[in-house]
Amino acid sequence: MAVLVVGSVGLDNVETPTGSRIKTLGGACTYFATAASLYDRISIVGVVGTDFPQEHLEFLQSRNIDLTGLQIVEGKTFFWAGRYGQDLDDAQTLDTQLNVFADFHPIVPPELAQTEYVFLANIDPDLQIEVLQQVPRPRLVALDSMNYWITSKRESLARAFSMVDVLLLNATEVKMYAQEPNLITAAQKILAEGPKAIIIKRGEFGAMLLTRGEELGESLFLTPAYPVSRVVDPTGAGDTFAAGFMGYLARNGELSLEALRRAVVHGTVVASFTVEDFSVDRLRTLTPEEIQGRYDHLRYLTHFEPLDDIQCQRFRHWIH
Repeated sequence: MAVLVVGSVGLDNVETPTGSRIKTLGGACTYFATAASLYDRISIVGVVGTDFPQEHLEFLQSRNIDLTGLQIVEGKTFFWAGRYGQDLDDAQTLDTQLNVFADFHPIVPPELAQTEYVFLANIDPDLQIEVLQQVPRPRLVALDSMNYWITSKRESLARAFSMVDVLLLNATEVKMYAQEPNLITAAQKILAEGPKAIIIKRGEFGAMLLTRGEELGESLFLTPAYPVSRVVDPTGAGDTFAAGFMGYLARNGELSLEALRRAVVHGTVVASFTVEDFSVDRLRTLTPEEIQGRYDHLRYLTHFEPLDDIQCQRFRHWIH
């Protein structure tokens, strides 16, 4: 089952403590599509300018990514420049040039309108709604957003939230939108507005999945981040998390709670590879076997045995 992704395709200047790259391949669509292409057929809806390098188009096509919905218009491609310090969870934006992206309106080609899995990357919520109006009956829609849209277009964002199945936000964004300091309570308030699930991205601390349920044990799932010895560039980690999540679900065609939890782990694993190099460079050589290997390793690292009766008795005795 194919996946449709809508968002930015761009060029990035990136500086991190390990080095820098100039005019490297970037954009949420790019990261998502490159990673998700390891799972299934991916279609991009986005826009680039006439300055977008041909080699990047050829790379995306080499991944069997459908570019039917990628508009190429006269002008310059979306550009972002950022710098990371020692705190790699915090990017300092040095420059943002919307260029052709400023006038972008997503057009979903008729042959893609029946796509069952849709990921709305971080763009203006009004544009996200435009996409949903063109895709009549998707099986699953996931949406990413950011603090800028929470403060500048809250009403449109609320409408978009009510129209999708899964939200992907970081902890700060969840608390900001819900206007609630407790993360769990904030997530539950957002779920009450319509989405079936919310994934809270927590960077080096992993991810949380909250779904509707009467008890916390029914509705909450936690996974740590996969331990990476050397982080080179965290740009795009959130988008490739979404790629692992959506790619796994589309590949397997199952939407049970158990499948959602496995998909969150896939997202965590794929993101762990992304940060090991600049741009999509690590994803260029990534294989399904490597993903499966880290999935199994993370499962092993987080497994622990229950206490038996004797251990429980000893514990209770020690407490008293």
